[in-house]
Amino acid sequence: MTSRERVLSAIAHVQTDSPPSDYFFTPEIHSRLMEHFQVVRDEQVFDALHTDIRYVNPPYVGPPLQQSPEGVITTIWGIRKKRMPNDYGDYEEPVEFPYADWVSVEEAERFPWPSPDWYEYSAIPELCNRHPGRAIAVGGFGVQDFINGIAFGRGVEQTLMDIALSDPVYLYILEKRHRFYLEMIDRTLLAGKGRIDLVLCGDDFGTQRGLLVSPETFDQVFSAKKKEFFDMVHSHGARITHHCCGSSVDLVPRFISIGMDALQTIQPRAEGMNPYEFKKRFGDKITLHGGVDVQGWLQGASTEDVEGEVFRLCEQVGAGGGFILSPCHNIQPDVPLKNVLAVYGAVRKYARGR
Repeated sequence: MTSRERVLSAIAHVQTDSPPSDYFFTPEIHSRLMEHFQVVRDEQVFDALHTDIRYVNPPYVGPPLQQSPEGVITTIWGIRKKRMPNDYGDYEEPVEFPYADWVSVEEAERFPWPSPDWYEYSAIPELCNRHPGRAIAVGGFGVQDFINGIAFGRGVEQTLMDIALSDPVYLYILEKRHRFYLEMIDRTLLAGKGRIDLVLCGDDFGTQRGLLVSPETFDQVFSAKKKEFFDMVHSHGARITHHCCGSSVDLVPRFISIGMDALQTIQPRAEGMNPYEFKKRFGDKITLHGGVDVQGWLQGASTEDVEGEVFRLCEQVGAGGGFILSPCHNIQPDVPLKNVLAVYGAVRKYARGR
């Protein structure tokens, strides 16, 4: 069974030789793995870990994005970010909020919004051809991203108030993001000519203990746009895997009803997201994409414990398909390298034992 067959079978809820695996990382972990494997290209790390999915996206060819000598970069959305240090590494954070003071749609209309024309879609076939036998995914956590992506430009508190009050400025920005990614991903899938299997998109609807927005608010503000995007992806024969941090369990029936194929970020420590219980409730209707806890467990576990948990996930959550094993979020910088290697070594060992 090829990697592509394994991933497509898992999403179709068909038993595979072993669950497919995927890799999400922080720059610090990725650099350490590149050094460990003595490789120089990103995809060589994926190859060394023997994961099943490769991520490609059209190259950016739009107007040059500004970067200051102090390391402040400007995104396509006009948001200036800088890497901010923490105890274990650093993380990109906004240094200003360009949308924060807008009180009218007219102000938002005057902003220089990005264009889907800023990408070279003709490069997609060659990028896909570099990964024979692998499942191909496009997109990323920031595709759609109607809460975080707008909060980076408007502030978290203002964005949450906007959602609660259906503020016209927020709804205008929401529509701009929706139309941009709808067209960009549509053109990417067209260029892929059937070779692209998955689209990764995202929104964080959960906190650690429950929902960030009510089910009713999800229905009113987000559901129709999600469904339009999912339907477009399905029209190309591809499938959706949707990133969602935190406890989203109370939205899962809605996710299923609008066509979400896989939920990425099965976060064991978030309320209601234990992968074994989640599998019992929803495993025949939506694929679980995640399951390995990086919120503290992987940092402190022994390699023997890691192997045992990966075997258990493969055996129980992987039963009958519907599971892609991966870290529940990017592997954090404080995870010992031996435990990262143990996760993917255990997947291979499980596959050999079947």
